[in-house]
Amino acid sequence: MDNNQNPARGAEFERQAQDILSEHFGVVLQRACAIPIGYPPLLKEHQFDLATEDLKCVGECKNISWTESGNVPSAKMTSVNQAVFYLTFVSDAKYRFVVMKRDTHPRRQETLAEYYYRTYRHLLGEIFIIEIDITTKAVKEFGKSS
Repeated sequence: MDNNQNPARGAEFERQAQDILSEHFGVVLQRACAIPIGYPPLLKEHQFDLATEDLKCVGECKNISWTESGNVPSAKMTSVNQAVFYLTFVSDAKYRFVVMKRDTHPRRQETLAEYYYRTYRHLLGEIFIIEIDITTKAVKEFGKSS
């Protein structure tokens, strides 16, 4: 796929995640929400992909897949870690999450979101990983109680 199409794919995934998660959680999620982060706050804003108006739910979207051969997309995992890092600065939010598209590979026994949670859950703290299946609209959460 041409790299110029990746931003469009990401934006489409954000829209789908917004619709699916708004319905699933019974809230209104907005896209592209600039929120002050850092210490002290207000010095810098980060534009989060999804948030409720009251900023009680804040999240980032990651539309990533296993590589064609079934390997871990290492650079993309770094981008998920970066999203987790930014979410740590939104301490007033009751529910912070990274939403990932459900992605499987014939060589793998787990989805990419399951792999991420298994491998990086030590970084998450209070942050949840949410996996959504675009086709079925199924939502699976990984977090403290998982």
